[in-house]
Amino acid sequence: MLRTEINELLTQTGPGTPMGELFRRYWQPVLLAEELPENDCPPVRVKVLSERLIAIRDSEGRYGLMDEFCAHRGVSLWFGRNEEGGLRCPYHGWKYDYTGQAVEVPSEPETSNFCANVKLKSYPLVKLGDVLWAYLGDPEKQPPLPEWEFITVPEGQAYTSKRLQECNWLQALEGGIDSSHVTFLHSGNLDSDPLFKGSKGNAYNRADLKPFFEVVDHEGGLLIGARRNAEEGHYYWRVTPWVLPNFTMVPPRSDHPVHGHFWVPIDDENCWAWSFDYHPTRRLTETEVAAMRAGMGVHSANDENYRPLAHKDNDYLMDREAQRRGETYSGIKGIALQDSSLQESMGPIVDRTKERLVATDAGIIKARQKLRKAALALAEEGVEPVGNRAQDQKVRSVAIVLPADQPFVEGIGEAMIAKPGVPQTTV
Repeated sequence: MLRTEINELLTQTGPGTPMGELFRRYWQPVLLAEELPENDCPPVRVKVLSERLIAIRDSEGRYGLMDEFCAHRGVSLWFGRNEEGGLRCPYHGWKYDYTGQAVEVPSEPETSNFCANVKLKSYPLVKLGDVLWAYLGDPEKQPPLPEWEFITVPEGQAYTSKRLQECNWLQALEGGIDSSHVTFLHSGNLDSDPLFKGSKGNAYNRADLKPFFEVVDHEGGLLIGARRNAEEGHYYWRVTPWVLPNFTMVPPRSDHPVHGHFWVPIDDENCWAWSFDYHPTRRLTETEVAAMRAGMGVHSANDENYRPLAHKDNDYLMDREAQRRGETYSGIKGIALQDSSLQESMGPIVDRTKERLVATDAGIIKARQKLRKAALALAEEGVEPVGNRAQDQKVRSVAIVLPADQPFVEGIGEAMIAKPGVPQTTV
């Protein structure tokens, strides 16, 4: 179990909170590039880390992320006109450029310097891959741009989606680093989902229902190894990297694309579940992309607001007959929705003072400890967190069969290091 004050520290990410300040030391995915598809397109509301913001793409293609509300009378700039190099409030015509700087106040004399003293809070917003990334922290501490492999592979080799998850970010993350539930919750998908089927590792998952977990420190976070029995004298290892604060990568299966997640807080009771698939050495096939768009693999089928079509208000379209027949273990279709349905069922913020953890929760326990330590070190001592360097981000998950007497860290060697043009290590 976890003490109440620690649970609150880990789950609260608004401005001024220790965990919120930790998150603000990292570039975070905030929009898909498709949400701002062209110059002067309509502005988009963005709520992240409990801040209400507005995003624009101006007449020159520059991206901006600023306070949602006009400095004059507090009107939401979502109603604004995005035109001629800036966003104009429709109430009294105040206009802001992509940095949030006021550039025109029609009621002021032409000789006035009033505009120079009006600037909305704003943050850098950049496009990398098919994602728009924002940095909400101290400008003097701004880290280098992200270098995750899924945003650096050639065009056509990656696909990214997001979905609304109606619970706190931490219980979503904890699901992402918990490999033991795969044997149960996702058992009906391993041999039917087109993005998973055909892997020899699926048989190891089904045959060994009691994985052994070994968790080791890594410079950017943790390496979480789940070990199952394989052929005589060998173990099947699935190694998940977790990089602070909210990145996870799922071990691959066969030659299917590699996939993973970011869990980005909207506020303390909701988060965006970002999901990516990519292949290091080839383009994704039309069949693979179609499956991802249809909600297969780690993705979900969503409405125009990126809320899954199966959600808590319709009981996730649960099919008790399919559950009874064993077609799906939970009666819910799709790995993403199987996860989010149970994580949302815990409530907006789960009360961790009531939980009873076991050995397979070792990764979750150590991740909490590392998050708490990093947040307090930043808040109390000004120690900058890890996870922002290129070597922290050029990481891969690994699926591998090793001799029983070989430690997994030794056995994977450099397989966890992302190298351009080098295939993933998979089973």
